[in-house]
Amino acid sequence: MLTRKWWSSLRNGLSRVSRAPAGYRAIHRRYDVIVVGGGHAGTEAAAAAARVGAETLLVTQKIDTIGALSCNPSLGGVGKGQLVREVDALDGLCGRAGDRAGIHFSVLNRSKGPAVWGPRAQLDRQRYRDFIQAELLATPRLEVMEGSVEELLVEEERPGRHRVTGIRLAGHAPPLEASSVILTTGTFLSGFLFLGQTSSPGGRIGDPPSSSGLSRTLKETLGLQVGRLRTGTPPRILKDSVDLTLATLHPPDQHPTPFSFLNTHTHCKPEEQLPCYLVRTTPGVDRVVMESLDDNSHIQEDTKGPRYCPSIESRVLRFPGRSHQVWLEPEGMTSNLLYPQGLSMTMPPDMQLRLLRQIPALHRVEISTPGYGVQYDYVCPTQLCPSLQVKTTQGLFLAGQINGTTGYEEAAAQGLWAGVNAARSALAAPLLALSRTESYIGVLIDDLVTRGVTEPYRMFTSRAEFRTLLRPDNADLRLTLKGFEEVGCVSAQRYNEAVRVKEGLEEAFSTLGSLSRSPRDWIVSFSRATELLQYNDITYDDLAAALPESLAPFLEFSQRLKIEAVYRPHCELQKKEIQRIEREEGMYLSPDLDYLSLPVSLSNEVREILDRVRPTTLGAATRLPGMTPAAIVHLLNFVTRAHKTLMERERGRVQPVSQLS
Repeated sequence: MLTRKWWSSLRNGLSRVSRAPAGYRAIHRRYDVIVVGGGHAGTEAAAAAARVGAETLLVTQKIDTIGALSCNPSLGGVGKGQLVREVDALDGLCGRAGDRAGIHFSVLNRSKGPAVWGPRAQLDRQRYRDFIQAELLATPRLEVMEGSVEELLVEEERPGRHRVTGIRLAGHAPPLEASSVILTTGTFLSGFLFLGQTSSPGGRIGDPPSSSGLSRTLKETLGLQVGRLRTGTPPRILKDSVDLTLATLHPPDQHPTPFSFLNTHTHCKPEEQLPCYLVRTTPGVDRVVMESLDDNSHIQEDTKGPRYCPSIESRVLRFPGRSHQVWLEPEGMTSNLLYPQGLSMTMPPDMQLRLLRQIPALHRVEISTPGYGVQYDYVCPTQLCPSLQVKTTQGLFLAGQINGTTGYEEAAAQGLWAGVNAARSALAAPLLALSRTESYIGVLIDDLVTRGVTEPYRMFTSRAEFRTLLRPDNADLRLTLKGFEEVGCVSAQRYNEAVRVKEGLEEAFSTLGSLSRSPRDWIVSFSRATELLQYNDITYDDLAAALPESLAPFLEFSQRLKIEAVYRPHCELQKKEIQRIEREEGMYLSPDLDYLSLPVSLSNEVREILDRVRPTTLGAATRLPGMTPAAIVHLLNFVTRAHKTLMERERGRVQPVSQLS
């Protein structure tokens, strides 16, 4: 049934798809929002903007690659799974796509507390792409166009300040006007592919390179600080050429955990899931890496690569003599390809084959597609506001790898929030920020805009101060209600379900709190049933079996009640710290403050930091590297005095100071 629905959506959506400039046609010439790029950031941005109510156009070089998994065929993980759940709670696409395309589900970090569990799935590449494309083509107010963006159109409002007006496509196509533009260029912004000693323009093998006009506009016209990063991907290998009897089998979870709060089960049945396999590198791998260095120009570059997903060349050079894990991951339910996670490489193809065959299980392996490296431009993200709008350019938003991140999940999270704010900007609604006290998305964006990046940024649970509160199980309670009532990106169906769950959990806890027994009636000496759930070996099902009349109605929430009971006391203790941070986040700093001459006792170093980053709130200022406790106190006193003076002078008119751009 689902497949029939998707093909129907694809056929119906073709009327809203065009290609430019050959056969150029646009249903509209002016849009509220234009999204450039059809990867994880772009698809979430376009869908979110349309859900908020903006007439939206998604422009991509190849419509067939919308939703493509460019690198590893997986979604989620530790920290990343939390992002997927939050994107889903805000009605994003990737969680439901993961449930549809997943072929191997597992929850990482099971040995630790539920707050740091990492939902993860191996994906069928084609199923994932089909789902994303069908969802986009069925989204009201969203059109899709195939074309290459030649230029970003902007107007100068005053020296150093611009406003975006639209885009110009390659091939002499007429310009397309928009109030907001979101750039989600991934690795295509001045991208170059590296394989051995050869290099060529491009962001992904098999796709045409992007125009240099975008980079030129960002650097020369807008004066943005642009850096260079690199990444890579491993070769794809033929499954039937691998001796899996020499690899360690890793089965999936027997009971798959869906990503989406709307799903109670995954599309793939538990017994149909595919396993992964584990192998390890050998001393022979080290030898091939060392022999290939002179023929590997990518590894010789100074450009920063991903610390947490390095190439095998980088790992061997950094940790010589060590045996490294390599995961052999299926690429699809019927695919004959395996993805060797951990073997990203850029040496010549013949050397890649030699290296792979140094691993016993791969001694007869054949390569389908060689691995390669990519170098690309990124924009220093401290030049962005928490809304992901460029500080100096009204209506220009950036999301994904262009902001210095790595990973599908990080891109999707940024894309969704950029889409929300781009739509709100176009519709003359206030821009919004997510606090790091309420979401991993807030942590991600705050880290980017306040601290910047020196290497590709990856999300971890350790980056969140309040990770016991920001759990994957409660993302709907934290974000779905806000997404509907304040943000405007959540459907009524999802909102009603979240309200039902919230009320059910509250009623269940009220019932648990009202159940009391004398100590001898319980196994241990606690007077409330809620306190019993804090014991590891006591589950909600145990209590419901003992008190079925009172507790059986809430069995659908059994795991959530158990987790909430365990963490509730700790979360109560954190409330004061959260309130302090929220107060600081409520103290806005004007974007026009002259920090170099501010009448406050600040060192020259601190003044330069503030002038360069220009934080939007006092809370953001406190997290800047180099900010001293004394400087924070002086800045707090200044902001307090400024707000008091302004309130006395113009009651109720605090927008010039507090407006978040």
